[in-house]
Amino acid sequence: MVFNTGAALLDAIVLAIVSKEPEGTYGYKITQEVRQIIDISESTLYPVLRRLQKDECLEVYDMECAGRNRRYYKVTSQGWAQLGLYESEWRQYSQKITALFEGKIDLKK
Repeated sequence: MVFNTGAALLDAIVLAIVSKEPEGTYGYKITQEVRQIIDISESTLYPVLRRLQKDECLEVYDMECAGRNRRYYKVTSQGWAQLGLYESEWRQYSQKITALFEGKIDLKK
């Protein structure tokens, strides 16, 4: 993708993906799903997960899977509120950009 992905957009994408699983989901799966949307490395994603945890948007818990612990992430009530804000802001932003590309905005006013 030719557009840079800022921190807020990464946060929004991660929260949206984690929110699809009511009981939470684990880091590797989050990475794979984010990669279906944007090109991102694990070394970029894990700091996003830690930041969202620090900001109390995600809670973290470990669960055993095949004899190993797997770290799960789940959206908190604060995370749901933040995701709602991101969704609202994204809709406004994307509508304006789309309108510009489609020539529906008169910039000469």
